[in-house]
Amino acid sequence: MNLILIGYRATGKTTVARLLAERLGWEWHDVDPEIEREAGKPIDRIFAEDGEPHFRDIESRVLARLCDGEHRIVACGGGTPLRPQNQEVIRKTGKTVWLTATPETIHRRMTQDPLSAQRRPNLTNVGGLQEVIDLLEKRSPVYRKLADWIVDTENRTPEEITEEILEHFRPFVER
Repeated sequence: MNLILIGYRATGKTTVARLLAERLGWEWHDVDPEIEREAGKPIDRIFAEDGEPHFRDIESRVLARLCDGEHRIVACGGGTPLRPQNQEVIRKTGKTVWLTATPETIHRRMTQDPLSAQRRPNLTNVGGLQEVIDLLEKRSPVYRKLADWIVDTENRTPEEITEEILEHFRPFVER
């Protein structure tokens, strides 16, 4: 079994994946850096030069590879769960945790992290807080459908979030 973290950007997926892996002694992977490694360029350049469909194709290959195994923590990109083939991989290979936050918190976290703004392009022409609101409205039903557990990250430390996930999934991860 694997633990797969889903949710919008800036909800703590990468940080929590690393902490979970440390606590469980499992390997952890972040889909976005693996996409960049496979493409040989950063995400913003993939979008600009090759387009979103090409990015999503790479993302699907990377997800399938990272989930092919046991005892892995996989931090998905925010849009990873949108493709039906990715949903199937996620469902079949592990338990899924949806990390949530309000649109305002997500936007604040994104703007406070210069690397996030630099590496990740706007996904619509709107940008900013309105983009977060619009995309969460579109993505939340997919996240909800896939989630075995939902964790609100508002005003919580990554350690608190990690502990909640471990408590909930202890029967599955201690086998």
